[in-house]
Amino acid sequence: MSFEPLSDASRAANLVKHQALKRLNRRRNAFPVPAARFEELLDRHGGGHSKAFVHVGLSDVKRAFETDPYAFLRSTLGDRFRSVLAPGFTDYFATSGVYHKAYSRPKHGTFGTLFLRDADYRTDDAMKSILVEGPYRFDGCRHSDSYHEDGCFARLVEEDTLMLDVGTPWITCSHLHYFESRLGLDYVAEETFEGVRCTEEDGCVPVEQTCGVRTSPFYSWNKPKLTRRLERDGVLHRYDLNGLKVLFFTLGDLKSSLVPRLKEDPQYLVTL
Repeated sequence: MSFEPLSDASRAANLVKHQALKRLNRRRNAFPVPAARFEELLDRHGGGHSKAFVHVGLSDVKRAFETDPYAFLRSTLGDRFRSVLAPGFTDYFATSGVYHKAYSRPKHGTFGTLFLRDADYRTDDAMKSILVEGPYRFDGCRHSDSYHEDGCFARLVEEDTLMLDVGTPWITCSHLHYFESRLGLDYVAEETFEGVRCTEEDGCVPVEQTCGVRTSPFYSWNKPKLTRRLERDGVLHRYDLNGLKVLFFTLGDLKSSLVPRLKEDPQYLVTL
């Protein structure tokens, strides 16, 4: 089945709608809620999982639990999972050419910046690194190609890793990039960037990093649509704790639901 490239008008319409919804959701504040309600959800959905990959909006966590949101989450998650993973993405390597595993600041959100100082491990991927607190490691994975079939993202899908979004208005999932890249969608291109990777132990060494990147800045995921569809499929479990959004799903379930839709409609994620 062939598809025409997404028109500029369709891309613009989806982008405008998504940005408007983003602003609307950011104006919604969470209100105090007992921490026990959040902990009960973690116990319900986290049982049987040794690790969790998290995306966090700290502002609503702070409002909901009226405490240091980072310390609260780190402690609460650490009590339940042997390892906690979070994105440490440094897409700016494409222009800076420098990735320091100890000091290169994660691009997205305050949680990642704070988590960097407490993480026990960071992958070698110069653009899409993953931070880990705990014993989990990506041994045997290819780090130089972010979305390779033998890469770190692929490993987490194979292991049906639990994903947890806290304080995000709708689904936030770093693996959407992975699925787009693996399926070779027309708005994603594989590019290789040269630079250096630095560590305190070994100094700086030359590296080449391959990563799938967008061919245009005007493509935007339609996350409200994706959230609704995954919820209907029984893949996504979404809760509202007095304004604090909490979402659970696993990567194996996400793959089973999303990949067939992307094969049928390669523009599924970026259309109204």
